[in-house]
Amino acid sequence: MRDSIYFLWIDNRLMVIIMMVMIISCRSVLGLENINPIFFDEGLSHLFGEANLIRSPDDRSVRLLLDKYTGSGFISSNMYQHGFFSSLIKLPGAYTAGIVVAFYTSNGDVFVKNHDELDIEFLGNLEGKPWRFQTNMYGNGSTNRGREERYRLWFDPSKEFHRYSILWTPTKIIFWVDDVPIREIIRKEEMEGDYPQKPMSLYATIWDASSWATSGGKFGVDYTFSPFVSEFKDIALDGCNVSDSLPGENNNNNNVGNYNNINCSVSDQFLMTNDYSTISPKQAAAMRRFRERYMYYSYCYDTIRYSVPPPECVIVTAEKNRFRDTGRLKFGGSHPKVHKARKRRRRNRSTPVVSADL
Repeated sequence: MRDSIYFLWIDNRLMVIIMMVMIISCRSVLGLENINPIFFDEGLSHLFGEANLIRSPDDRSVRLLLDKYTGSGFISSNMYQHGFFSSLIKLPGAYTAGIVVAFYTSNGDVFVKNHDELDIEFLGNLEGKPWRFQTNMYGNGSTNRGREERYRLWFDPSKEFHRYSILWTPTKIIFWVDDVPIREIIRKEEMEGDYPQKPMSLYATIWDASSWATSGGKFGVDYTFSPFVSEFKDIALDGCNVSDSLPGENNNNNNVGNYNNINCSVSDQFLMTNDYSTISPKQAAAMRRFRERYMYYSYCYDTIRYSVPPPECVIVTAEKNRFRDTGRLKFGGSHPKVHKARKRRRRNRSTPVVSADL
């Protein structure tokens, strides 16, 4: 039994090392040099909790605080028809149960009944337990057909900054963590309006979600640990700025209803030919490893919720076999059968573990 625990520990450590090596090897492929951070005043505005939004002296970073009085947030000054939205983010540490830190795009303030949304939401936890996070997609108000996935991370997001990014083009959506693509959604004709198609703003917020964020609401925010501080820096916004593209003198978000008349072909071409729009073989291997190791819920495998998987789902048999019909893992995230298979492969492998064909 002791030997089994020892090898399991070694295997966990090895997986973390493999993920870090693959991140480093992918860095030049993604092309972080193509990400152009902006100053806060260039493209961002205060959203709520003004006293709890603290900008740095160089205007390159911002802290969002949550205390017993209010959370806080910022929003992009303009709306975008497709784009690449990215930020280095550092989350609060210690006790964070009930807290949600969100980095997302939405147009809910403009299209109230048929909004689009792309989410990265970090879910706080009890002290000593890791942050979890989820991604989601809504199109045309399809909130009753949520497409969420939930994951753990291979690092502590409260210890240092990591880059989180959302790519949204006319044909695909990719969620990135650092240089690892963790989820790709290819647009299918059968999705119809469920694929986001209307201009969206970028949002970042921290708020009290005690009713659901941690263990289904069992543990709420404990304000004796406040203020809770999340930090955002080197924020990037690339895309078709509809405020610049709308006809007429009053080019603002109130006119965004004319988005069908906007020509975003040049901007879309830039997005779709940029490095962050293409997943290389090495990055595909890193994504497969991430999803195999760290994804613990997927709507695509939730057959109770969806008797027929939504059209964009790519069903991977080996992946599906690890999930119950609720879309949750059978093995609590440890995947013991996967560990054994990897150990056998390592003993028989003469080439390096990290390679593009994994």
